[in-house]
Amino acid sequence: MSEPSFPASKGATRTASPAAPGGVDDAPDPRRWWGLVVIALAQLMVVLDATIVNIAMPSAQKALEISDGNRQWMITAYTLAFGGLLLLGGRVADLVGRKRTFVIGLVGFAVASAIGGAAQTSGMLFAARALQGAFGALLAPSALSLMTTTFTDPRERGKAFGIYGALAGAGGAIGLLLGGILTEYLDWRWCLYVNIPIAVIAVIGATVLLHDRPGHREARLDVPGVLLGCGGLVAVVYGFSEAEAQGWSDSTVLTLLIGGALLLVCFGLWQARAATPLLPLRVLADRNRAGSFLTMGLATIGMFGVFLFMTYYLQGILGYSPVRTGLAFLPMSAAIMIGSTQISARLLPSTPPRMLMVPGMVLGAAGLSWLTFLEVDSAYATHVLPGMLLLGLGMGLTFMPVFSTATAGVRPQDAGVTSATVNTAQQVGGSLGTALLNTLATSATSSYLGEHRPGPGGPARLAQEAMVHGFTHALWWGVGAMLLAAVVAGLLVTTGPAARGRGPQAPAAAH
Repeated sequence: MSEPSFPASKGATRTASPAAPGGVDDAPDPRRWWGLVVIALAQLMVVLDATIVNIAMPSAQKALEISDGNRQWMITAYTLAFGGLLLLGGRVADLVGRKRTFVIGLVGFAVASAIGGAAQTSGMLFAARALQGAFGALLAPSALSLMTTTFTDPRERGKAFGIYGALAGAGGAIGLLLGGILTEYLDWRWCLYVNIPIAVIAVIGATVLLHDRPGHREARLDVPGVLLGCGGLVAVVYGFSEAEAQGWSDSTVLTLLIGGALLLVCFGLWQARAATPLLPLRVLADRNRAGSFLTMGLATIGMFGVFLFMTYYLQGILGYSPVRTGLAFLPMSAAIMIGSTQISARLLPSTPPRMLMVPGMVLGAAGLSWLTFLEVDSAYATHVLPGMLLLGLGMGLTFMPVFSTATAGVRPQDAGVTSATVNTAQQVGGSLGTALLNTLATSATSSYLGEHRPGPGGPARLAQEAMVHGFTHALWWGVGAMLLAAVVAGLLVTTGPAARGRGPQAPAAAH
């Protein structure tokens, strides 16, 4: 679940081609700030949709009779398609033109949202969520690329990226609250339908206000890379999800996990020889950059698990309404923004990145550890809120230096793919983490029910105790992932302060 973090589109910055004489960049477009509104609105929709469904999950699960083992696909289908296709989306934008892919992405996202809102079966909902992720991966790179061609003055560009980042970064928090309002006062399906009017407004605005050059015919799509990379990720995630029902030693589960791992190995080998690879391996050659990618992937494992479990804990155990659940998540969103903009952003110019990443991951692990002591009768103020605040602050401390370090010192032609890889690591880490932690939680819940008999509270109380036991059991694995991220950051990210080292390549990378 994509809690407010850094918009995935930031990972798809493309270096603008020099403007041709007489082109749109010869003089500033007088309507460029209205164009920024359109671009930010589209990005807000993509980021919002990563969290708005979180609060609606219990209602959707009940309405469509989705099992506990499969509920994670409401989130994973979106993040997996989004993260897996983000690099390809940037290539498509280069090939056919950014404005065209921007509009196609908006229309496709709206259609997928309509299908998801009208879903009558779990399979239809999961497919719609995957389709949303696919069109989001097409839309996001186009949005940021249009930003780079619309704002060419350095001072204006910095201001535009600041506004863009603030609006997109707030999308996660807005999604949590809006999801609660729509679910409680209308229906969970409106958490998907709400994208349709947003997309219609953005399409009209893009048609009138945005300009772009034709696509580059010399660009090529790495289709084998897409098939190998996405196929491997899907196989691994599906293998994790099936382990709860079939068991870790089941032949199908083992085939999926081993086959997925082999496909990912083949993906790496293919990238080394492909003429136009999705992920040039030279991007991974720098230890600081590789460390940042690994840190981001490991960090999101625990964070995504919190949003999955705490949504069910707040609504299913504490009896919160959807709106109250959305409000309960806002302090964590605020902590992320404070840690990023008020602490990391101020310290990064004079502080080595790992001196922010390592404490950030330790704080995050401490927050998750606090949540492992939850019980059926725990109070929000004393048992939930402290853990959320620690986790949010830790993630905020970590995100900023990760993006800055990962995108620093890259060649101009690699700036887009490098930023995209950070965001891909975030989405893929969240996808794998959600599937794995959900499987661990569900298995622990089943084991608890098999080992305990109903007490004074009866079967209902036992079911709640088993659910909480499953959540806390899985969260310990999230703690381990964050501590491992701290070790990785401490050992691999050895660059000095940004002011004396390699600074970020673009304003977008600093968010």
